[in-house]
Amino acid sequence: MEGFDLNRLIRESVSKLQPYSSARDEYVSDGSEMIFLDANENPFDNGVNRYPDPYQRSLKSLLAEQKGVSENQILLGNGSDEVLDLIYRVFCEPNKDNIITLPPTYGMYKVLAGINAVENKEVLLTADFEPNVDEILKFIDANSKLLFICSPNNPTGNSFKKDRIEKLLKSFNGLVVIDEAYIDFSKDESWLSQLNNYPNLILTQTLSKAYGLAGIRLGICYASEEIISVLNKIKPPYNVNQLTQQRALQRVLNQDLVNQEVKQILEERTELIKALDSLEFVSELYPTDANFVLAKVDDANKRYQQLLEKQVVVRNRSTQPLCESTLRFTVGTPEENKKLIAILKELN
Repeated sequence: MEGFDLNRLIRESVSKLQPYSSARDEYVSDGSEMIFLDANENPFDNGVNRYPDPYQRSLKSLLAEQKGVSENQILLGNGSDEVLDLIYRVFCEPNKDNIITLPPTYGMYKVLAGINAVENKEVLLTADFEPNVDEILKFIDANSKLLFICSPNNPTGNSFKKDRIEKLLKSFNGLVVIDEAYIDFSKDESWLSQLNNYPNLILTQTLSKAYGLAGIRLGICYASEEIISVLNKIKPPYNVNQLTQQRALQRVLNQDLVNQEVKQILEERTELIKALDSLEFVSELYPTDANFVLAKVDDANKRYQQLLEKQVVVRNRSTQPLCESTLRFTVGTPEENKKLIAILKELN
């Protein structure tokens, strides 16, 4: 976007903030054998008695190499939710600014708006689950700081059309946050390749989905060096623990296994779609680029309860806008999917 001024968006209190400097900020190990008496740690080695690297340099270096970005364009967080919360706290003045979300979408955007006392302006997706660009642009005002786009979208599963997102990036003089939690399952290219073309673009990704590391809570933010620098000012000094860093590094290094698992999930997704499409009580299946399928059924509450009684837990999304009487099915292992399909075929 021409004329984009990041400094205009940063909260004044954050601009003036002198960030906390931890012991591991002041001294960065070069691998030499040192006696560390600077951080008031327990000196007896048990593998985790020392504070972790506050900037996760080893993991960032690997991600930067794989993704073709600079290490200074990466922020890691305790799950994507921490990353999103940091974005709110840097750019949104409580009780003054607003953000724009596009329901049905990931529910934490709204929750975080409430926590941070930021108005949430909701603009429903179109009937075919695409951003209503003209309507979104009508909602923007001088205090609109963030626009959240989840693509592939949760809970609908579809990727949004590129031209619609491009128009929003070019038209919105705030920050466009594209949540790519499910990008590894999509046929579409990540917006990461466009990062340097749009100074107002922020991307969030995660190791919870395709990488199978939901339990370690590792979220990733990609943005300009300027945006990452200001986010680093307010992040907790040791927000990503040592065990998470180690486990994430091992998994990211094993990219072949991750790709193999993604391939199998996509194959299983195809089989699940075929099975769901054959059921009389399923009236519509929505296009998906994620590891789940959203299905419109005759009676979502009834079908949800029937599956629960058979020890199968799915997600009833019927309370979400435009998602009346829908169930969301995550793709499981081949064995789990076989059991699910068999159970579905027996339901009356």
